[in-house]
Amino acid sequence: MPVCPNCLYEYKEGIKVCPDCGTPLVKELIDHDWVVVYTSDQQYDVQMMKDALESAEIEATVLSQKDSSFPVPGDLAVIKLLVKSEDASSALKFINELKNTGPEDEG
Repeated sequence: MPVCPNCLYEYKEGIKVCPDCGTPLVKELIDHDWVVVYTSDQQYDVQMMKDALESAEIEATVLSQKDSSFPVPGDLAVIKLLVKSEDASSALKFINELKNTGPEDEG
C-alpha cells in the first residue's frame, strides 16, 4: 500500500499524492534516517540541487510542506532537501562547493 513519508499514513492503491500534506506517496518507507541539508521556497531550486546531488551519487529526496492555514496570499512553503544521515557531511560539502562556484569558474 502507498505510504506518505511525511504523515506516515497508508492509502489505497491508485492514490499518488497525500491528501493531507500534498507529498508524493511512496511504495514503502525507507529505514534510513534522513536529515535536511538544503531548504528553499522555490521547488525548482530544490529540484536542481537534488539532481546535482544525485549526479554525485548521493541519494536525496524532497519534502514540501504547504501550510494552507497560513492567512497570507502566495506560497510561503519551505521545501526541504533530505539525504541519508550517513551522506550528510559529503552532501553539505558538495552543496557548499556548488554554491561557491561562480559562472567564471565553470567551463
